[in-house]
Amino acid sequence: MFKILLFIFLAGWVTIPPTTINPDLVCGKWMSTEKNLIVNVYRENGDYKAKVIWFLNTDKSKPMEEWTDQKNPDPALRNRKLIGMSILEGMDYIPQKRTWENGKIYDAMNGRHWSAWARIDDNGHLKVTGYWQFKFIGKTLTFTRVAS
Repeated sequence: MFKILLFIFLAGWVTIPPTTINPDLVCGKWMSTEKNLIVNVYRENGDYKAKVIWFLNTDKSKPMEEWTDQKNPDPALRNRKLIGMSILEGMDYIPQKRTWENGKIYDAMNGRHWSAWARIDDNGHLKVTGYWQFKFIGKTLTFTRVAS
């Protein structure tokens, strides 16, 4: 009986390592579930980044390619094009959590930067959360992979 209890006790201390995934699994083209934005996530110098490659242009006053970063707090950046603009940078892969963290995400709708983290859920959706101070207070966007 003592051996069985000892085995159960010791088994509770043994941890099974988390399933590892390829950290570059996040790379590729992703469309928001609202179908209003496509981003290209890529790896550069060990950091994961994302650029806008398409957005739903509901204001037909000018073509999508002519929209600029008008709300940027830096006047010198207000003329940069939204298409091709970097909106996510500095993401590091954390294998123990299977997440990408420590990034910064830029919201061109209001010209603000937020802290960011991301994960791929069990259904293969990319969940990107922008937050200020605390992760649980952030806003999460969900993306589905787009065929190349």
